[in-house]
Amino acid sequence: MRLRRSSPPGWHEDRRTLALALAAAATTAAVVAGQFGRVWRRGSAPLPQEADDLLAAAEEAAVETVETAVTGYQEVSSRENAMFNLLTSFASAFLLVRSITTLLRRRPSVGPFRNVMVGRRHIHHFVPGIALAFTAGAAAIVTDNEEIESRLAVPFGVGMGLTLDESALLLELDDVYWSREGIISVQITLALISLMGALTLALRFLRRGEQVVLDSGEGPVEEMVRESSS
Repeated sequence: MRLRRSSPPGWHEDRRTLALALAAAATTAAVVAGQFGRVWRRGSAPLPQEADDLLAAAEEAAVETVETAVTGYQEVSSRENAMFNLLTSFASAFLLVRSITTLLRRRPSVGPFRNVMVGRRHIHHFVPGIALAFTAGAAAIVTDNEEIESRLAVPFGVGMGLTLDESALLLELDDVYWSREGIISVQITLALISLMGALTLALRFLRRGEQVVLDSGEGPVEEMVRESSS
């Protein structure tokens, strides 16, 4: 009789988390690479098969890709800017704080960052995260300036990243950051990043749909009805 080898505890959770992280990284890399290739084909840089200096042509295409990204960021609406700022600051804060806490396990400090103790109590980083998100959110509510609102999305996203990185502690009411239960923080954050990315994309095409339907006064459905009745 052959005994089936059992997986170690938490193995399936680790595999799911790794799969989420790889999917997020692969999607981001595919978007960047796709835009780079599109700009290279349509821009002024010579194509690889036509370039005398492939490295110089790639550098020119990279510069044009950055220029298109900056111009697109400046030209879109304040709402789209706010969603983009929120997503990027949230993801960046999560990756940065997770890296810093990993390094702090092996050394007492990392640059200006260190474990904060008040008496014998360890102050977790979800505390300043909640305070930062609450402050930025309250400021965004009381202001009517859309430009300021898009900027406030940055500290709000940073606060979200600091807070959700320790969401397992809040769920378990215990310091489970480096335990098996703590992996839920990473899973929640990766899932939320995916959701926010989808919402950003949805906001983009919904705004384009508004321009077609509301500005022209006739969308695809109305056009189909008109053609079928004629």
